[in-house]
Amino acid sequence: MKSLESKLRQVRAEGAKALVPYFMAGVTPDWTDHVMAAAHAGATAIEIGLPFSDPMMDGVIIQEAALRSLNSGTTIEKVCGELADLDIDVPLVAMTYFNVFHHFGLERSLGSLREAGISGAIVPDLSYEESGEWRELSNQFDVANIFLVAPSTSTERAALLARETEGFCYASARMTVTGKDTLGGFSISVVENIRQASDVPVFVGIGISTPEQAASAAKASDGAIVGSALVQTILDGASPQQTEQFIASFRKVIDA
Repeated sequence: MKSLESKLRQVRAEGAKALVPYFMAGVTPDWTDHVMAAAHAGATAIEIGLPFSDPMMDGVIIQEAALRSLNSGTTIEKVCGELADLDIDVPLVAMTYFNVFHHFGLERSLGSLREAGISGAIVPDLSYEESGEWRELSNQFDVANIFLVAPSTSTERAALLARETEGFCYASARMTVTGKDTLGGFSISVVENIRQASDVPVFVGIGISTPEQAASAAKASDGAIVGSALVQTILDGASPQQTEQFIASFRKVIDA
């Protein structure tokens, strides 16, 4: 079992619900201060988005953040270097598209991620069937491969992904790209499909923009992922202190 999954299983065993915020690396000069602020506010784990020019899963907010990051010269090497300097006791998970790792080199990418303290990776456009080399190499670096299950995923495929995912399984709450929305009822059925096949931790994401939605998602699963709503505040000029307050407001309602 990968170290990320051991930590997240321990959180669940202690009766806590996970809160996982997403940040776009390099979107502002002080982006790592926002990451630290989230850790201080009670984040269970933190997703680090590595910018890509064609983020097919992401909506306009994450797209804008990725564009700003790329225009500032962000690279995987630069991101990993900045993260390696952080003194943080919260698991980090990278999220990006396979071309980023393919271009940089798979083994080199995984080594850089691990040196930066990243213990998991979400690669939305890398299917299970095409992930063999990536999964084999990731075992050498203790980087968990995290798969997504969508409302449209068949029961059989959801079971396959639930059995093969590591760290946690990402349950998509709705059928669309990332962004703010009302949280539909899809998440419950997705979580149930995953749990029928595996006891891996299940976190619900995509469309969660309020503390109440996060609490609802966490009640139906093991935790909630908050992305676009948080990224938007940073695009609008939020300070690290405001990010800490933002995350704390979610933590408070989830724990209530």
